[in-house]
Amino acid sequence: MVIFPIQQIGLLDPDFTTMGLEDPSEIYRPEPPQFELDKAMENFRDYENLDGEMIRVRDTYYDMHKNQTYQFACDQREKYRPGIMGEHTIMEMMDVVAKLVDESDPDTSLPNDIHMYQTAERIREAHPDQPWFALVGLIHDLGKVLALHGEPQWAVVGDVFVTGCQPGSSVVFGLPSFKGNPDIADPRYNTKYGIYSPNCGLNEVVTSWGHDEYMYQVLTRNKATIPTEGLYMIRYHSLYPWHHHEDYHHLCSDIDMTMLPWVQKFSSFDLYSKGAEIPDVEAVKPFYEDLIDKYCPGKLLW
Repeated sequence: MVIFPIQQIGLLDPDFTTMGLEDPSEIYRPEPPQFELDKAMENFRDYENLDGEMIRVRDTYYDMHKNQTYQFACDQREKYRPGIMGEHTIMEMMDVVAKLVDESDPDTSLPNDIHMYQTAERIREAHPDQPWFALVGLIHDLGKVLALHGEPQWAVVGDVFVTGCQPGSSVVFGLPSFKGNPDIADPRYNTKYGIYSPNCGLNEVVTSWGHDEYMYQVLTRNKATIPTEGLYMIRYHSLYPWHHHEDYHHLCSDIDMTMLPWVQKFSSFDLYSKGAEIPDVEAVKPFYEDLIDKYCPGKLLW
């Protein structure tokens, strides 16, 4: 396995300029949260009028759905076994994510690290008795460091789907967006169950590749002690067809359905925490550093 020093790919270069992320995932909205919003709920994830610059949203999804085959998703999992980007602490990678701005996100133009602190602080305020939940809010998008490793946006961001079977009915832009994907014409992969068995469990399926699965792999292979609920949030927060549209339930195990409300709860904080209120990062950072030391300490393999 070739290991690329993080400096070599620009991740810790202080002169590295802000990189835009094309994340078109925010089309369908979760249920409203239990806190006051900065704008009307219907104005979140508003991608219905795709013209001008918003055409890139459609193009990113079409590229994703054309290229994210079952084999591609399997190959990416093998390619990004933790260690390929060296060893770094969570906070070092938070500094990396500070370089990223999601240019397709209509709800914020702030760097990704600010969004992550916003999510974490909203969770911390609502659930002070579950500090691990706030930590999940802080690190949930940290897998987007993949975008600085030469991966196209369609292989990093956006709503994910289950490969190896027929796409869910609620997948963004629908079946026409999968034109050119060879799996659609492959009888192994184009049925309701495809290569899977009923209620096999989400852990046994292969979702399209992105920052969620990558970050989950980093945490589990580095033996992070975040509770199962938190790991589900990190791994499946972009699987909108499952957690908000009831797709893929025929593949779910009992534990998946038990974890579903937790993922839905997290999704609400993830989306609706975006707003004008920016946390005092330096003031709250020690709190999160203590959580990191407890649940995922030291240098991790990335």
